[in-house]
Amino acid sequence: MGGGENAGASTPDRMSRRRFLARTGTAAAAGLVMSPTATLVQSAPALAAPANSPGTARREAAYQVRVTAAANQRKLPLPKLKTNGDEARYPDGTASFSKSLPHDDAGMVDPAAYGALLAALASGKSADFEAIPLGGTAKLANPLAAYAFTLEGADSHHLDLAAPPAFASRLIAGELTELYWHALARDVAFADYGSSEVTDAAAQELRRFPYFSGVTASTLFRGETPGDLVGPYVSQFLYKQVPYGPTPIDQKSRWPVAGVDFMTTMEDCLAIQRGQEPTAGLTLEATPRYIQNARDLGEWVHRDYPYQGGLNAGLILLGFGRAALSPTNPYLPSATMGNFVSFGAAHITDAVARITTLGLKAAWFHKWLVHRRLRPEMFAARLHQHVLGARSFPIHPTALNSTALARIYSAHGSYVLPMAYPEGCPTHPAYPAGHAVLAGAFATVLKAFFNEAFEIPNPVVPSADGLSLVPYDGALTVGGELNKLAANVAIGRDLAGVHWRSDGIEGLRLGEAVAVSLLRDLKLTLSETSPVFQFTGFSGATITV
Repeated sequence: MGGGENAGASTPDRMSRRRFLARTGTAAAAGLVMSPTATLVQSAPALAAPANSPGTARREAAYQVRVTAAANQRKLPLPKLKTNGDEARYPDGTASFSKSLPHDDAGMVDPAAYGALLAALASGKSADFEAIPLGGTAKLANPLAAYAFTLEGADSHHLDLAAPPAFASRLIAGELTELYWHALARDVAFADYGSSEVTDAAAQELRRFPYFSGVTASTLFRGETPGDLVGPYVSQFLYKQVPYGPTPIDQKSRWPVAGVDFMTTMEDCLAIQRGQEPTAGLTLEATPRYIQNARDLGEWVHRDYPYQGGLNAGLILLGFGRAALSPTNPYLPSATMGNFVSFGAAHITDAVARITTLGLKAAWFHKWLVHRRLRPEMFAARLHQHVLGARSFPIHPTALNSTALARIYSAHGSYVLPMAYPEGCPTHPAYPAGHAVLAGAFATVLKAFFNEAFEIPNPVVPSADGLSLVPYDGALTVGGELNKLAANVAIGRDLAGVHWRSDGIEGLRLGEAVAVSLLRDLKLTLSETSPVFQFTGFSGATITV
């Protein structure tokens, strides 16, 4: 793949399928099953029941379910997979992800190393990835996952995603300015966003950009989904006690100490970009407390496991009882049956977990094989060099004369982006955000199973010191708080400096598409009469599966 509009976008897709057929074609032609149970499967025909037996009918029905799911997938229109053209526009790697590869002292990737990465991505062969030279000890984050298949839901290569803002655009200038304000406001309590001088200044400056024209100090750094602007910044699902079986979990934690950021010099930024180990680590506060500010939320999405937010929310919702279930749940009107394996706790917790690898495979395909978007830390390093006159880059002028930039320089003596994590960004491309895709997916699954209009019982907010929870005086709904949770997870990564806003916003939409594709396949497996999943999408439109 070279980059540019649709440049080679289908090559990895074709190559991955060719390799798959090469691995399985001979066995499939011979009717063999490549698994430890191959002998048992081969002997099954001799043990088959008569053609008119119930066993035969069930086997045929099970086969048809799988055939129907595959046929539905095959009928979907092929995605266009357009890029923003930056990789072709800047062949020196100015706008492309290259973290962990060798870089010169100006932060530009070694051309041979980047060529090796592109060659490996075009072939999809493990041997080619092993031949990529690294600049330090940090390894590339699982690029082979971009080729993985799925057995339910849409194939990861079959889901479209809009192209991200281009390197020289005003859109990305606005996103970068927001990221600098994230760093400046990391320790301001969310409850103080309407009264803090820093957040007032942030909202005033961001309104210069069309994308943020309506932002106020009270709506600063929030998501764009229905209900996300209602009530406290943080979702109830990050505050409420989690009924984790017999061991309820309180959601207090030890958070990083205030005022300590990382990669604030060009030298540190370059070392991390080359894949070297960070020279400092996080220091945590001594006393556990609830999430209060951007630094806390950024750390939550630093240490969470992939579907933690979705599982916690699902367990909390199950604790609210039958009244919180979706009105379309077929067991609500039943006089003789209860839900469990289907439309109950087992079904819901399984779906939240199962969506994880589907979402990540879709994200990894776009990250590695389509967009390869530069991370914010290196864009800011480019801006630092540009402002100081060391190099010239095509950065939109609105990013160069901001109050945020002046404050960053005053605090650190450089224009690089202060990071919340010692290691900075992960070693995979920015677009879309993996956390956002997962959050969009698990929020969608939960909205499909629960009543979005149900009001959260006894909503809470943290006390001023964050050590306890106090009542919140207002109504908050399941749908709004699930959307808010998804936005918290997506934007939490932005607040730490590792993602762009558009990585998260578009990631949520991709996650929703992944979840809808899974729900369509799951529906084929159900025995209930005419089961329906109906919920509100992130756009505000009603989605029926």
